[in-house]
Amino acid sequence: MPFSDYKTALVTGASSGIGAAIVERLTLEGIEVHAVARNAVKLATLAEKTGCITHTLDVGDLEGITRLAQAQPFDILVNNAGVDRPGSILNADAQGIDALVDTNLRAVLHLCRLVVPGMVERDRGHVINVSSIAAAYNFNGNSTYHATKAAVSMLSRQLRIDVFGKRVRVTEICPGRVATDIFAHVHGDPENSWKKYIEGFELPQASDIADAIAFAIAAPISMNVGHIEITPTLQVPGGLQTTRPQDV
Repeated sequence: MPFSDYKTALVTGASSGIGAAIVERLTLEGIEVHAVARNAVKLATLAEKTGCITHTLDVGDLEGITRLAQAQPFDILVNNAGVDRPGSILNADAQGIDALVDTNLRAVLHLCRLVVPGMVERDRGHVINVSSIAAAYNFNGNSTYHATKAAVSMLSRQLRIDVFGKRVRVTEICPGRVATDIFAHVHGDPENSWKKYIEGFELPQASDIADAIAFAIAAPISMNVGHIEITPTLQVPGGLQTTRPQDV
């Protein structure tokens, strides 16, 4: 089981939701987990619960993540941090585009650049990129989010080519709707967001996503689980719409 071969992990977006669940799951396997997030209070609570090592850090802080990545080797890298600003490109603003690109894509590229070469040198490692079903399917009003997640999806495939010949595995996790507080963060209305997107639905839990990641890591070293799409049974992405021409 590869868990026995791995000692350290770096998890971003670790203070809540899927990220916190991943930290909890990996620490159960005896991994020394370095948890990265901006919320120091939530990180402290997570550290008390799991024994993880916390780093209050924005993944957009290139100097900060560079220092962290160079401080020690990491056997597992989980790129989980992500943000969303719903909106069509027709009404997008520069600040929103930059925020999504910096967190969802730029930070992932830099962390891979900083961590993966060490994995290649040691002939051991696993990169987990948490993207979204938005990487493959289109929803109304999430143009920049779709673009950044699609880029992470392609990066995940390309990394397998970059590390070819080495025992470095790459897994892309593509969740659909999961019962977390992400919608509250996106819409800034925790109570109504929970009622609209979570309450009454049969949804995967954050721990289910963490278990899927554990499955990919625990697979025999001869096996790379490259892509896992996880959606509620009662959620179907896609659809077909047709409209008549509109007078301009």
